Amino acid sequence: MKYADHVYRSADGRLDLYARVYGTDGPPLLLMHGLTRNSADFEALAGHLAGTYQLIVPDQRGRGQSGYDPDPNNYTPAIYVQDMFALIDGLKLEKLGLIGTSLGGLMAMMMAAISPQRFSCVILNDIGPAVEASGLNRIQSYVGPRAPFDSWQQAADQCRDVHGDAMAGFEARDWLIFAQRTCTERPDGKICFAYDPAIADGLSGEAGSAVPPDLWTIWDRLSALPTLIIRGALSDILSPATVAEMKRRHPDHFSAVEIAGRGHAPMLDEPDALAAIDGFLANIGK
Repeated sequence: MKYADHVYRSADGRLDLYARVYGTDGPPLLLMHGLTRNSADFEALAGHLAGTYQLIVPDQRGRGQSGYDPDPNNYTPAIYVQDMFALIDGLKLEKLGLIGTSLGGLMAMMMAAISPQRFSCVILNDIGPAVEASGLNRIQSYVGPRAPFDSWQQAADQCRDVHGDAMAGFEARDWLIFAQRTCTERPDGKICFAYDPAIADGLSGEAGSAVPPDLWTIWDRLSALPTLIIRGALSDILSPATVAEMKRRHPDHFSAVEIAGRGHAPMLDEPDALAAIDGFLANIGK
C-alpha cells in the first residue's frame, strides 16, 4: 500500500519526526504504535482501511525513521502526546479518530482527555486505565540494549522467543515479517531493533514515566466519546476485570471485542479485529 513520507518538527523543536500518510480523502485516523514498535506495525491494518480513510501513522521519537532524543528523559507519554498534537496541527486536521496499541492507546486516552472536541472516536488495542504489573515486568525484561543480529532469520527467531506466547499460530514466515517490521538493517549489514535502546529508561524504577498516573481519571473524561476496546484473550497487560470496569464507567459509548489466540497485543489483522474496527468506524457520526 502506497503512502507519502511526512517529516515534521517535534513539539519542542529539537527533533525531526516521521510519519506515513496514506491518502488524502476520507475521515482522518491517527494510528499510534506500541513502546518498541513503529509505523510499520500498522501495515496490514493500513492496507485494509486506506482508501476509505486518510491514515496518519507516525514513528514516535526514538523509533523508526524519527530522530533519537539525546535526553532519555523525553521518552515519556506526555512528550509523545505533545508531538502528536504538533503533527495533527501541522497537517491542519480539525477532527479525527484515534487508534492506539499499548503505549499508543495510553497516548490516545491522554489526547482525548486534553482536547475531547478534536476527536471523533478512540480504538484502544490491548490497553486500558489499569496496566497489569506482570505484563509490564515482562516488557521491561526485553526492552533496552541488545547485541545486533547477523541475519534476518536470527532477528525473527528472537521475535518468536519474546512474543511467541502472544501469537498462537504464527509460522516461520509470520515471524520473518514481524522482524522486518520491528527491526532495521544497519549499513554494516547487521540487524537491530528499530528503536533507541534508551527508551528503556522510562520503564525503570516505579515506571512512573512509562504508565501515566491517574489513568482512571483520564478514562472518566472520555465518557461521551465512542470507544472500542480490543483485547487479546491471552493478554497479561489488559485484564477482563479492567475491561468490565471500563464498560461500567462508560455504559453508553463502549464496545469491546476479544481476539482468540492473541496476547499483548493483537496485530489488528485478525478477522475478528478487522470486523470490529470496520463496524465501529462505520457507525461514527450516525
